[in-house]
Amino acid sequence: MKKNILRLSLFLFLVAVSSCKKELEGFNKNPNAAENPQPDYLLTAAEKTAADAYWGADNNFNSSLLIVQQWAKIQYTDPDRYIFSNSSFVSLWNTGYSQVLTNLNAIIRLPEEKSNSNYKNVAVILRSWIFQQLTDVYGDIPYKQAGDIEQYVTPEYDTQKEVYEGLLSELKAAVTALESTGKSISGDVIYNGNIDEWKKFGNALRLRIAFRIADREPDLAKTEIADALGGGIGVIGSNAETAQLIYGDAPQQNPASAWFDTRDDYRISKTIVDKLYALNDPRLPVYASKPTDLSVANYVGVPNGLTTSDASNLGLAKTSKPGAYFLAPHAPAVIFSYSEALFYQAEAVARGFISGDAAGLYNQAITASLNQYGITDATVVGQYLAQTDVAYNAANYKKSIGDQKWIALFGNGLESFAEWRRLDYPELTPGPAAVLEGKIPVRFIYPGTEQSLNGDNYKKAVASQGADLPTTKLWFDVN
Repeated sequence: MKKNILRLSLFLFLVAVSSCKKELEGFNKNPNAAENPQPDYLLTAAEKTAADAYWGADNNFNSSLLIVQQWAKIQYTDPDRYIFSNSSFVSLWNTGYSQVLTNLNAIIRLPEEKSNSNYKNVAVILRSWIFQQLTDVYGDIPYKQAGDIEQYVTPEYDTQKEVYEGLLSELKAAVTALESTGKSISGDVIYNGNIDEWKKFGNALRLRIAFRIADREPDLAKTEIADALGGGIGVIGSNAETAQLIYGDAPQQNPASAWFDTRDDYRISKTIVDKLYALNDPRLPVYASKPTDLSVANYVGVPNGLTTSDASNLGLAKTSKPGAYFLAPHAPAVIFSYSEALFYQAEAVARGFISGDAAGLYNQAITASLNQYGITDATVVGQYLAQTDVAYNAANYKKSIGDQKWIALFGNGLESFAEWRRLDYPELTPGPAAVLEGKIPVRFIYPGTEQSLNGDNYKKAVASQGADLPTTKLWFDVN
C-alpha cells in the first residue's frame, strides 16, 4: 500500500513538472494529463482519488451521512438543515468526471503494448462504479458522451434507466473478459492485482445496480442477479474479499482522520445512537466514542437538523464523536462489503428472484457486519440475532433488511443514502430546524456550472426528470 501511495505521489510530481515545460497546444487538451501515461500510475491515481471522494467530507460526512442520520453537525449546521446552494454538490460531479473518469478512460484507450486487457477491464469496472454513484444522487447524467471532450464538449444527459442498463451490460462484459491467468496488473491499491477478486467485485456491482432497477424492471433485475450469482465466480464471499482502500500514514490517511486532526464539527447522530441502544447492539462502542467529559457515562448522539446555537449548547465535550475506528489514519474506505452482498442475496430470495433461505442469508449478513468490526464471539452474535426487533420478518422484508443494512453501512453515506431511498427504511424524521417543509432530501442538485456551461442539455434533463430540487424523486426511487 505504501509503495503504491508513493507511486501516486511520484506520478503527480512528474505530471506537474511535465506541464511546466510544455506550451499549451490546444484549448481542449487536458493540462493534468501525462505525456506518456502508464496504466499502473493511472490506476493508483484513479482508485485513490475515487476513494477520497467517496469517503470524504463533501459527498459523505457533510451531506449523505447527515441526510441518513448516521452523523450530525454540532457546529456550522446549515448542511444538516438542508440549506444548500448550487455549489453544494459539485465535488462528486467534478471529481468523478474531470479526474477519475479521465484517468480510467486513459487506461482504456492506451494501446495494447502499454495496457493489457486486464488493466482495461478493471478500469471499466471502476468506471461503472463512478457512474453508478453519479446517477444514484443526481439522476440523469452524461454517460454515453461523457469523457470525450474532443468530440463532446457539452455532452448530452442519459436517463437514469439508460445509465443503469448500460452499466449492467458493461460490467457483464468486463467480468467475462477479465483473465485470471492473463497478464498481471500493478498499481492496484484495492485488490493488489487479484483478478478473481475483481471479477467478484464486478459481479457485486451488478447486484447493486440490479436492485436499483428492481422496482421498475423486475424481470431484468431477476436475470442480472441470477447471472451475477451464478457462473462459478459469484460475488464477494468473505470479509477478506471486501472491496476497500486501506489508507496509510499522514498525509495519506483516511479523510475523516485528516478532518478531525484540525476540526471538531461532527458528532454521531442521536438517531443511530438511540437505535443501537434499543437493540443492545455491540457495534455501538465501535461506531461512537464516549464524550470527553468524564461526568457523562453514556454515548450521546446529537439530533440532526438543529440550529447552530442549539447544537453548540449541547457541548463539544458532552457529546459523542464517531468511533475511534472510523477516525483512525488507516481506517478503510469501504466500497463494497461482504455484508452488503449478503443483504442483497437475502432480498433476492425474499423477492422470489432466486431460491434459498432469506432469513439465513439475513442473519449471515448481520454476522458478517459484526465480524467486520471484530465482534466474533458466537454467544454475543447469537444473542443479538435472537432479539425480536432484530429477527427477520418475512412479512416486511424491506423493514428488516432496510434497518439492519442502514446500521451495517454506517460511515458509507452515499450507499446508505441510496438504500434508504430504495427500501424506505429506516423511517427518518427531519430535524426541528430543517428547511424543506418536513421533507428529507432525496437527491443532490446539479452543479451550477452545468447550467452555465451545458445549459441546453441541463434544461432537457430537468424537463425530463423534474425540477432540479433536492426533493425531486429519481427514477429508481419508486415509493
